[in-house]
Amino acid sequence: MADDPEVPGIVGNVPFVEPAAERLAVASGRRAERILSQGVYGLTAMRDVSRAPGEPRPAGPRDRGLILDWLRAFVTESVPDPEEAFRRLERTLDRRFGIESAGFWLWEDGGEPVSLSGFSGPTPTGIRIGPVYTPPAHRRRGYATTLVADQSAWLLGRGHRACFLYTDLANPTSNRIYVEIGYERVCEAMEFTFRVA
Repeated sequence: MADDPEVPGIVGNVPFVEPAAERLAVASGRRAERILSQGVYGLTAMRDVSRAPGEPRPAGPRDRGLILDWLRAFVTESVPDPEEAFRRLERTLDRRFGIESAGFWLWEDGGEPVSLSGFSGPTPTGIRIGPVYTPPAHRRRGYATTLVADQSAWLLGRGHRACFLYTDLANPTSNRIYVEIGYERVCEAMEFTFRVA
């Protein structure tokens, strides 16, 4: 905090994040406000899932416009304080296209992209899945479930011992579909933003 007194917020696991958020807020003369409660899920073994029509493919720079539009929609729907996320979107997207340990996959049905899943942030024991987004017109058809299942299996097959992801605990659909694949909730996390006191 001393190096960057304008840190916009903090995300971390319960119960450690709450006292950390309070200390950081006090140090910067602001107050901490919880804006999101998340489930943290891990996967080490796959379950069989019903297959949606279509197939996955890795996304690349030619898909940049579509992915950027979908990421903006994802942020609008899921991020409580989206302005900071909007500022980072293009840089984050371009960085993912530039490294081997991160990227995006698209699910296509009849040659049309209908769902998106990203991966990044490898750790010594696993790799993170997300964001996952399906436009409203294509929801409730199993596209995201099948896409995340295929991507998770691929990542496990590349030597990662586990995949992990974060969900909004207020969204029962996302929490349910990941459990169907084999993800298990391992803890909860909270996101705090810092407001002027």
